[in-house]
Amino acid sequence: MAGRLTPQRESELYEAVLDLLRDVGYDALTMDAVAARTRSSKATLYRQWGSKPELVARALRNNKPVDIGQIDTGSLRGDFHEMVARTDACQMEKDSALMRGLAHAVHDNPELHTALRELLIEPEVGGLQAVLRRAVDRGEVRADNPALGFVTHMMVGAFVARQLIEDRNVDPDFLAAYIDAVILPALGVEPG
Repeated sequence: MAGRLTPQRESELYEAVLDLLRDVGYDALTMDAVAARTRSSKATLYRQWGSKPELVARALRNNKPVDIGQIDTGSLRGDFHEMVARTDACQMEKDSALMRGLAHAVHDNPELHTALRELLIEPEVGGLQAVLRRAVDRGEVRADNPALGFVTHMMVGAFVARQLIEDRNVDPDFLAAYIDAVILPALGVEPG
């Protein structure tokens, strides 16, 4: 990406993209609408990001307040709870709704799926794997624990299932309780 935009301007642009996504959804989001909302030219948008899927994925990545891989409290439970503590409840609710909408759009748009995997999902999974590797290295989790390969699935499942079953978004209290009741026991870690 060319460095012509200041970090502040880039953040403003990303926030406008996310606002538009919340308002109209992915399919109705256009580069024209982003250009109008941000007082940018379409040429600038395409020069900076190349495509709508990449712009959306980078906006979502920019919106992530926590680099999971950098969290290291000295215990797996501490790391998981620190992840939750660093997440704003209002932002979590807005992000949940946004991700549900994008999950539908991914099925019809392989380019969006690729951009989200490369720019958002893989870095998040990599950060989570780093946290889990440290827990194995500290001896908190057995290296052969079969649940290690399913932690990401369990985390995503919390977001999907709560909305589906209870018609409620995940919030920090629910996520902290879910970590203690489901994820840590599956990994053989005492939640207390």
